[in-house]
Amino acid sequence: MARRRMAEAPMSLLRIFCPLSTAPTSCRWVLLDEHAGVHSGSGALAQLPNTASRVELVLAASHVLITRTRLPRVGRRRSAALLAYAAEEQLASDPDANQVSMLGRVGDDDVLAVVDRQRLQGWRDALGAVGIRVDVVYCETLMLPMQQGEWSLAWSGQEGYVRIGELEGAATDCGDPQTPPLLLQLLLEQARARDAVPASIALHVTTPAARPDPEAWQQGLGVSVRFASEPDWRMAPALAGIRIDQERGHWRPSVAMLARWRHIGWILLAALLLHSAALLVDRVRLASEQHDLRQQMEARFRALFPDAVAVADPALQMRRQLAQARRAANQPDAGDFPAMLGKVTAALAEVPAAELRALSYEDGRMVLEFAAADGALMRRVEARLAQAGLDVDAPQEARRAGRGTVTLTLRSP
Repeated sequence: MARRRMAEAPMSLLRIFCPLSTAPTSCRWVLLDEHAGVHSGSGALAQLPNTASRVELVLAASHVLITRTRLPRVGRRRSAALLAYAAEEQLASDPDANQVSMLGRVGDDDVLAVVDRQRLQGWRDALGAVGIRVDVVYCETLMLPMQQGEWSLAWSGQEGYVRIGELEGAATDCGDPQTPPLLLQLLLEQARARDAVPASIALHVTTPAARPDPEAWQQGLGVSVRFASEPDWRMAPALAGIRIDQERGHWRPSVAMLARWRHIGWILLAALLLHSAALLVDRVRLASEQHDLRQQMEARFRALFPDAVAVADPALQMRRQLAQARRAANQPDAGDFPAMLGKVTAALAEVPAAELRALSYEDGRMVLEFAAADGALMRRVEARLAQAGLDVDAPQEARRAGRGTVTLTLRSP
């Protein structure tokens, strides 16, 4: 395992190199920790560190096709199916078998990245099985550093990959120290046709033994060639390159964010439990007080009226007994017919438009029947009766079918 310092890593990042042509059992990886330390290694997926706040998957250049096309207006909505069929002419497989993402635009053309959907999903599933969730997918082609007016070529001595723009690049075919790759020559011819030939090509060789003859290559390509640093996907800055899984642009929280929200969630849960417990205690206390108050009311009622057979509603029964006692003593009660009639008469005098059709009285309850009127008028009637000191009961279905009346029930408080 190697350990170096890397100032460009601002966060905990796990970068995994993914060869789609092999089974998802082992891989090479690098962990860039929060302290700018670099830990790299290789081995089984189960041995991968799972504490990184961000996980990047790097695909080999030979497993990603980057191509240009011109999409119709509807195609620019980035529908996965439309993108796949837009790149169908350059695919050797069923369009439905590929994941196609739009990288952006170059001139009037749209740039697409094509990846084998099943193999990529197989790696995602295998990593997910060991607790690794991939946040973003890159291609090593678009992770090569480049400068304005210059192309970048990674070269192993026999093959490699080239980046010809911010969004474009390709895996090259075979070459040797004297002969540059044929694909590179074809790309330069296309660039000459567009008057976009680079001023030079930066050559990133993987080993000193892979260095070609620069003069022979310059003569074959017609472009200046200069040697640059060794290409290394492990040491690319965090967030380097162009992501090629933009069609999967669903937001997912990072491991660090999940950890923070987990602590917040536990705090909120504890607060909720405490609040629920307090509400339960308060409810039990109020129920106990209500029970004690009812027991006191029943005891006082039985003390005053020992002949009562049953006590169902002490307050109501007390009011009725009090009314009977007043009548027996020839004292007026607020629930008597004359008292209630006086209040009704005074209240209705303020609403002359209300047409009273019938009035009935029984044991402290008075029922008024009015001719059907609009809601505003009846609300005025109810308000006046309430102001007169009467309890008004107005059922929601107060209109009596077939008679066109509105019924109000009055009681004295």
